[in-house]
Amino acid sequence: MTIDNDRAIATVRQYLDLVATGTAAEITALFAPDATLEDPVGSEVRSGIEAISAFYETVAPLEATTELLTVRACGGEATFHFRMITKAGDANLTLEPMEHMVFDDEGRIQAMRAWWSDADMTWS
Repeated sequence: MTIDNDRAIATVRQYLDLVATGTAAEITALFAPDATLEDPVGSEVRSGIEAISAFYETVAPLEATTELLTVRACGGEATFHFRMITKAGDANLTLEPMEHMVFDDEGRIQAMRAWWSDADMTWS
């Protein structure tokens, strides 16, 4: 059974809200126990909740905002482009990654990959 598109999009939105304002535990709760995370693509693939939680423990404390720019969902998967702005002292760092999520039958994130590089970051 594949989750429907509306549920996939709702999870993407919840994920982005939590990346901006949530805790590592709240973000990690969206993932399946045996999920994988590759952020950015080409880096070490993190497998399982413990490794994924450790990744988000570095992200959650940041003062950030997120904005969903576009999303497409079908067949139990979603691809989306978003903007994240984080405060770094007196400056703002803007990153606009593209991400892909695969969901399990319960609507949890089974796999996530994020496409971005240093060229996708701007300071203001």
